Amino acid sequence: MTPETLHPGQPGFVGDDHVVPFQVEGLDVRGRAVTLGPLTDSILRRHNYPAPVARLLSETIALTVLLGTSLKFEGKLIIQTQTDGAVSFLVADFAAPDGVRAYARFDEDAVKQAVAEGRTEPHELLGKGVLAFTIDQGENTQRYQGIVPLDGDTLEEAAASYFRQSEQIPTRVKLASAEFYDRDEDGKPRHSYRAGGLIVQFLPEAPERMRQRDLHGGDGDVASENYEEDDTWAEAQMLASTAGAEELTDPGIGVERLLFRLFHERGARVYDAQPVFDRCSCSEDRIRGVISGFSAEEITSTIEDGEIRVTCEFCSTTYRFKPEEFLIN
Repeated sequence: MTPETLHPGQPGFVGDDHVVPFQVEGLDVRGRAVTLGPLTDSILRRHNYPAPVARLLSETIALTVLLGTSLKFEGKLIIQTQTDGAVSFLVADFAAPDGVRAYARFDEDAVKQAVAEGRTEPHELLGKGVLAFTIDQGENTQRYQGIVPLDGDTLEEAAASYFRQSEQIPTRVKLASAEFYDRDEDGKPRHSYRAGGLIVQFLPEAPERMRQRDLHGGDGDVASENYEEDDTWAEAQMLASTAGAEELTDPGIGVERLLFRLFHERGARVYDAQPVFDRCSCSEDRIRGVISGFSAEEITSTIEDGEIRVTCEFCSTTYRFKPEEFLIN
């Protein structure tokens, strides 16, 4: 990838559904930023999620895209929550190099009640549980999974805790979602879902500068308790924190313009953008293979109106099969 220094009025913004890697040499940080439009909207509209559920899932998608595009191998990154709240399950997976899919499970009545009572903050909808990061490099490899508590935290706070605990890399994550209203080519009102995200990581040449305070509840020691955060990293976090939700999701701003706003005084450089697509990995052959592994009793129990129907939870595509394909008389 060829870096390019950002400057005012720079043309050729990549637009929606492209992840832009960047580096800020003056702050010893690297990161990625993305604004998601059609990709997020197509996934959410397919399921007709209530707005609070759509917001949570779109942020999960943004986080997965930011991290998944950093994979250096053919494989998958899967990010999911499992909690005891009204929105009990969120999952998004990124299949390298550019495929994204996602879905959510929720209690419809509980979500309606939460909305009626004004309890729509992420921690109020998710409740207590975990946020899991799974890396799958394919057949004949062992999956890696990292898990952090999700207990009153936002997704971005839990993600930062994961990097601090598992990767030991100082990390700041910003996620946002929005409902966008405009007009189509015929002037008719139009509504769509959008999402955006920013991840900034402190990677100085001197590893000792990356040392951080112990996690809450850790053993700790006098040195770590008295440790003052590196001034450069403190500045990077402060600048990243000023990125508002509207800037992360507004199609009129764009990722490059946002990065210029945040880091231009410290020498921000961007690298080649990577496109991402709404792409499910299900197929008729794959589903057929799964059903073939069922017992005759299991297959028989799935027959309805003379056929076997399987609907993909991710893309909502329904596959239909004749029972005689699998049952031997």
